[in-house]
Amino acid sequence: MAYDWSQVRAERWSKRGVLPNGGIIFKWGVVLSIVEPGTNKVIDRFPLSTMDADEFAWAYICTYMQNGPKALPPPGIPRNHNDVPWYNIALRLAPKVQWPADMDRESRTAP
Repeated sequence: MAYDWSQVRAERWSKRGVLPNGGIIFKWGVVLSIVEPGTNKVIDRFPLSTMDADEFAWAYICTYMQNGPKALPPPGIPRNHNDVPWYNIALRLAPKVQWPADMDRESRTAP
């Protein structure tokens, strides 16, 4: 479903809870709310992200919607998804990703 940009609102949320051992856990994020035109009545919600990336993701989306793709920062260096940190034993032992050649070529060259 598509909505007009003027119907989108960002809502920041946070939750706090207690663990069984007495520790405290915090969680926060941003939800995109879609409102009826001309009102603030919410008709749909989409979680944007959780934890630290929420403000940056929202700023990225706003920049794109207001100024277009040329206003965004250039993409980072392409990553090889088989490169994993030395300390992540589970990923080091996992099978390596092998994409079909045509799919791999398309994902690296398509606009």
